[in-house]
Amino acid sequence: MAEGQIIKALSGFYYVLSEGNVFQCRGRGVFRKQKVTPLVGDRVVFTATSETEGYILDIRERQNELVRPPIANVEQAILVFSAVSPDFSAKLLDRFLVLIESKEIAPIIVISKMDLLDGEAKDAIARYAGDYRRIGYEVIETSAVTKDGLDKLAAHLRGRVSVVAGQSGVGKSSLLNALRPDLRLKTGDISTHLGRGKHTTRHVELLEVAGGLVADTPGFSALEFDDIELDELPRYFPEFREYGEGCKFRGCLHVAEPKCAVREAAEAGDIPPYRYDHYLSFVAEMKGRKPRY
Repeated sequence: MAEGQIIKALSGFYYVLSEGNVFQCRGRGVFRKQKVTPLVGDRVVFTATSETEGYILDIRERQNELVRPPIANVEQAILVFSAVSPDFSAKLLDRFLVLIESKEIAPIIVISKMDLLDGEAKDAIARYAGDYRRIGYEVIETSAVTKDGLDKLAAHLRGRVSVVAGQSGVGKSSLLNALRPDLRLKTGDISTHLGRGKHTTRHVELLEVAGGLVADTPGFSALEFDDIELDELPRYFPEFREYGEGCKFRGCLHVAEPKCAVREAAEAGDIPPYRYDHYLSFVAEMKGRKPRY
């Protein structure tokens, strides 16, 4: 018996990477009885029947699991947002951050196309980057053209399982191609419209990039907060946690409660006001959603 990690699932076969070799494996019937489907990213116990084939015997406990892409044990999400074309959207980034934090996946913010900026636009992006760094997020400013920031990004990929996410057209494929030119990913190959549309049926595969494994069809089935309860939302804004301890009421939602330290910090500029505005809009959105039964 040996251990490995599923890097691809296709037509009933699971391709298991173990000590540098890939084994084409079938799953034992026990999984069907337990109604467990092996996922890309699963750490498994398998037995080899030849130098290239085998059977999966057991699936180790999952650290986490995403529905779309169907993948397990993701350690970090590389959130790619372009500085321009499409323009940088802090609100969309905050939406991604909430979703990623709720899955207990470490986010890394990558701002692409920095070579297209100058003057005031560059200063504006630098201010955003500074804000997110102060909150505690890793922010990497990159360019697939000038190669700036690629070494830093590669260092974060090494030895880890990552998904890459972001709007269509932000340069996800270009960055991965710059890190590993032989991939030759077509621009637009990686998640179109956040994983919906024509790419939803594509198989998920973990590609070896910069000494780590990167999912080639990331994207989230929806960017709605359906799996998050309203009282959980504040914990996915890390800077709120620190100030929240000073709120008068335990379980303060930081909206209209008296003596709310988070609201005071936002008014004083200690919390970026736009982050607080985004939080309020997410609260309103969650309050307005249909009840679940």
